[in-house]
Amino acid sequence: MAANKRRLTFKATLAQISVPATSANLGPGFDSLGLALDLRDRYAAQVLDDATFDVDISGESSSEIKRDKSNLVIKAMLHGFEHMGQKPKGIALRQLNVIPHGRGLGSSAAAIVGGLALARLLVLGGEQLLTDDEMIALGTEIEGHPDNIAAAVLGGATIAWTENNAEKSLGRAVGIKVDPKIKALLFIPEAHLATSKARKLLPENVPHADAALNAARAALLVHALESRPDLLLEATQDLLHQNYRTEAMPKSMALVTKLRAAGVPAMISGAGPSVLLLHTMDELEVEAVIKVGAATFTAQKLGISTLGVE
Repeated sequence: MAANKRRLTFKATLAQISVPATSANLGPGFDSLGLALDLRDRYAAQVLDDATFDVDISGESSSEIKRDKSNLVIKAMLHGFEHMGQKPKGIALRQLNVIPHGRGLGSSAAAIVGGLALARLLVLGGEQLLTDDEMIALGTEIEGHPDNIAAAVLGGATIAWTENNAEKSLGRAVGIKVDPKIKALLFIPEAHLATSKARKLLPENVPHADAALNAARAALLVHALESRPDLLLEATQDLLHQNYRTEAMPKSMALVTKLRAAGVPAMISGAGPSVLLLHTMDELEVEAVIKVGAATFTAQKLGISTLGVE
């Protein structure tokens, strides 16, 4: 029986999940490398017998998020249900947002992966009907790129790519083990930046030498994350996207430049404007680095989340 003709058995219970924040690119790995951070949005949902979408939202940017079927979590849930074979009549959703929005920390990927995971949990046998690989592919369809989606699903560090078949591009990913000594430090600004605006600043063409440097650094970064954190500064160098976006986030790029000149592996998180540091510093060193950006940014010390959506 074709998937779109399959009759599903919806569970009557409440499904609850959490999804990590994610940072993409990690310097040179544009649209391919991602990292899950120990900061989580939480969602709970239930299938309704009535054609109603009951959405309640609290936390980060709650007043700006839609509370009907156009809510991104609801849209992802419906996409997941449709993939498995059948949409329910209605959905009740409770959404607690912790991940800052518009700061390059994967808030939209968290909503998408959260919705897909809720749909899977609310269907009897959902784990077989919607695998992690399929969740990454469906999430990429909605998001448009696989890097944050992959890290939100799998946790840890991930390498993501798109694979073309006869019908469409499929998001794919594999996980990378991260050296447990590596920690994250975020500098989060008040300013927001839409990913779409950040992408418009990128040129159509880049010098061949810059592309070659980025390819080498991205390959080195995989090794640095796994077992050589001493190489993180060299491995996070980027010439492909960050400098082109300076006009949209001058304070963030100034902080990245200042920290890297001092030997600290700093980079723009995703499309920005948050700044991410990957480090093995002790507490005194971390506090000293925090003072560098204290006037303009809110600093947040985080671990790497080894678990994705759960």
